[in-house]
Amino acid sequence: MPRIPLPGRNDMTEEQQRIYDAAVSGPRGAVIGPLRAVIHSPDLARLWSGFGEYIRFRTCLPPACKELAIIVTARRWTSQVEWLVHAKAAETAGIPTAVIDAIHLGEAPVFADPGEADVYEFARQLQMTGTVEQAVYDRIVDRHGARGVVELTAVIGYYTMVSMTLNVHEIPVPEGSTPPLTPIAAEGLTCLPAARHP
Repeated sequence: MPRIPLPGRNDMTEEQQRIYDAAVSGPRGAVIGPLRAVIHSPDLARLWSGFGEYIRFRTCLPPACKELAIIVTARRWTSQVEWLVHAKAAETAGIPTAVIDAIHLGEAPVFADPGEADVYEFARQLQMTGTVEQAVYDRIVDRHGARGVVELTAVIGYYTMVSMTLNVHEIPVPEGSTPPLTPIAAEGLTCLPAARHP
């Protein structure tokens, strides 16, 4: 059960309904995940929804890079709803099933694509240390430019906020789904292993 009421559209104020309707008519097509809780603060929900649409659908990053960074973030924070949505999206975007499965299990993924390995390392290091080694940062800039490294950082930051919102309010997975993640920890901190190359 969620810790916070999750109102249906008919239970919302007119202001909440406008935000709900805008989300449903936009690229998301539904109100799921954190917006179900954030709707309690309409001004925040309006800003959140617009920012989230930009981060998910309009950055300069290729979909595979973006979705890979998102599932690393979901795994870091054991964010069930985020994982359910974005593991499927990562597969659709072309991330190999073996990579997704390794991240799911908290194991070191093996990458054939060095660009994807760099995105994984960027996301992993940022989540684990709060910053990124210069060599990894430089490789992201080489591939995606200054805009790309800024937007990749924003993707990871936004989905960290999403993870924390889902977790703290205990937003449930969709009906009929089972929470897919179990916590992985070492010394009290969820650990993500470094990428490996074949």
